[in-house]
Amino acid sequence: MIRWTALLSTLLLASCSDAGKQAKYEPMEGDILFQSLPNEPGLDLVDAIEGATESPYSHCGMVTKDGEEWVVLEAIGPVKETPLQEYIQRGRDHKFWAYRFEEDKRKHIPAALKAMREDMGKEYDARYRFDSENIYCSELIFRGWKAATGEDLGKVVKLGDLKWERYKPVIEAIEGQGNLPLDREMITPRDMAKAKGLKQIYP
Repeated sequence: MIRWTALLSTLLLASCSDAGKQAKYEPMEGDILFQSLPNEPGLDLVDAIEGATESPYSHCGMVTKDGEEWVVLEAIGPVKETPLQEYIQRGRDHKFWAYRFEEDKRKHIPAALKAMREDMGKEYDARYRFDSENIYCSELIFRGWKAATGEDLGKVVKLGDLKWERYKPVIEAIEGQGNLPLDREMITPRDMAKAKGLKQIYP
């Protein structure tokens, strides 16, 4: 009986140890981190992104290194690099989801990051337009990947394809009264996460 109890204790400890290892995120260059941005008053755009796409993903960025420090290259305000832990802490409940490129895609990551850095300093595009003037989060990654590979990273959708109706006031506050650009094409964080060649590795 004592031996059996000791064996169970050892197995439980090992299991907890393995669970702890599995729960820890180990960054790799090129990982795409999705998160839910804080839902503070006045940030109706966050509600609109998550609600219209029926997803908790309202923001994303790509992991890279600045010297020896892990950072996330992202379009939030201006396009910039944010320390990884600061990025994680910002998310609602500090929660995030990490996706990693499959091995045959990883060779394109350096070129994609180089292209993304060409947009450094550009302001955030709350209108979700495909242009080079202002940049939104998933567009930054999409543009970088397209420049590196010639391929789309995820399915491009139209605003009218999404569940936009409840968020008409938010859209009109951004676009102008009576202006609903339902034919506008965009890449949402949700649709990027579904891209072929990406695999969720955390949590």
